[in-house]
Amino acid sequence: MSFTELAIKRPSFIIVIFLALGMIAVFGYFQLGYELLPKIEAPYVTVQTIYPGASPSEVENSVTRIIEDALSGIEKVKNITSVSYEGLSIVFIEFYRSATINTAVQDVQRKVNEIISDLPKDVKTPSLLTYSASQLPVLRLSLTSKLTSARFFTLVEDQIKPTLSRVSGVGNIKIIGGLKREIKVNVDAQKVRAYGLSISQIANSIYSANLDFPTGKLKDPSHQFVVRVAGKFTSLDEMKNLVVGRSAKGGETRLKDIAEVQDGTVDPVLVSRFNGINALGLEIQKQNDANMVKVCELVRKELTRLESDYKDIHLHFDIADDQSVFTMDAARAVMEDLGLAILLVASVMFLFLHSFRTSLIVMVSIPCSLTTAFVVMWILGMSLNLFTLLALSLVIGILVDDSIVVLENIYHHLEKGGGKIYCCYQRTHRNRFCSSFDHLCRCCGFRSAGFDYRSYRRYCPWFFRYYPGVDSDKLNGFIHRNANPCFTFCQT
Repeated sequence: MSFTELAIKRPSFIIVIFLALGMIAVFGYFQLGYELLPKIEAPYVTVQTIYPGASPSEVENSVTRIIEDALSGIEKVKNITSVSYEGLSIVFIEFYRSATINTAVQDVQRKVNEIISDLPKDVKTPSLLTYSASQLPVLRLSLTSKLTSARFFTLVEDQIKPTLSRVSGVGNIKIIGGLKREIKVNVDAQKVRAYGLSISQIANSIYSANLDFPTGKLKDPSHQFVVRVAGKFTSLDEMKNLVVGRSAKGGETRLKDIAEVQDGTVDPVLVSRFNGINALGLEIQKQNDANMVKVCELVRKELTRLESDYKDIHLHFDIADDQSVFTMDAARAVMEDLGLAILLVASVMFLFLHSFRTSLIVMVSIPCSLTTAFVVMWILGMSLNLFTLLALSLVIGILVDDSIVVLENIYHHLEKGGGKIYCCYQRTHRNRFCSSFDHLCRCCGFRSAGFDYRSYRRYCPWFFRYYPGVDSDKLNGFIHRNANPCFTFCQT
């Protein structure tokens, strides 16, 4: 007994199955996360190394070439490109599509650790960067207040940024623009020579005097005390009165005698503006497994609370870009397309077949067929993103075609006096050949888009892994072809 025949002869059993699938689909839908794009991991790794004060040629000879030689022995490396700047070395490693990005990162990290001892001692520890769609910021904010630029930057860095980082699902937060506070020591070269000092001696004196470090513990029979030296500067006057040298006769040379100490800001290299007004920018990334829509909603609530807490300084947040808005608009558009498709098909059935029952069948069978895709997406760990929403939009058109073809054929033979079981079973069974080829042609059409098989499989892994049997097109088509005769038999 085929499934279609079972659907006709045991309609109550099939209706119970569809009710169960419907409840699971509703549960699965609310478990799905919203994303702008699926998890896409590009096969690229970047090694970034900072060499303060070095010229581009020195960076190339002392850092870049050593890293390139070490990385050239890694498996599945397609291309290595490097760029040497003043004080900065960047090495781009491109892997073949068959490479696993996590394994590639581990191999690169191991090779870099092996040659760290060969790099100059002033070189900072190399950092590794990868590229993924999940690293894109979900929110871009613009912050303004009545504070000065330096004080506002300190407030954002020390208080506002840690507060937003504690929001559930929030990952990295990057500050864009602004002026960070900096103590500038402008040394007078003539005075330095007159006192017989050097720049390195002055720098070492400032560095040695501006330290906090523990010195041990003091114990008595009932207490224990931690002792530390608090040597950091607390004011400009302390820094100005710092002794940086002594004369041959024992006289003290203070920092204010040879330099001008100013409480200023760093030289700006990046400016952030919103609507033509200078502001401080924040880029907020979410955690890999977090729901983007929920994260953005929680952040917006936290922004409202922060504005009320800092209303004395007129703190104001402007949302320059919110990826969840676009994603939710796309999801709502799919739901609107579904409702419009059901309405149009029901109207066509009523207009041409003059039967309200056919319209009712369509209004029940199409949602039952489409919502089963949510069950599959939930089981396979997928999310609602541009790719899956596009697939659901395409499936709506497929279900509309199947509804019109199957129902029109069944009612055409019913009007000729055929039996209910014969019309529901034979017409559906004979249309299966045409419908199967329709789905097969659609499969071939999507397959032709994936000539670059490895690249396409990386971006749409579920397509190539499950499309031949369990994708939404096949599954919905199978369920829809059996739902229509079942509901038609019950109505007739």
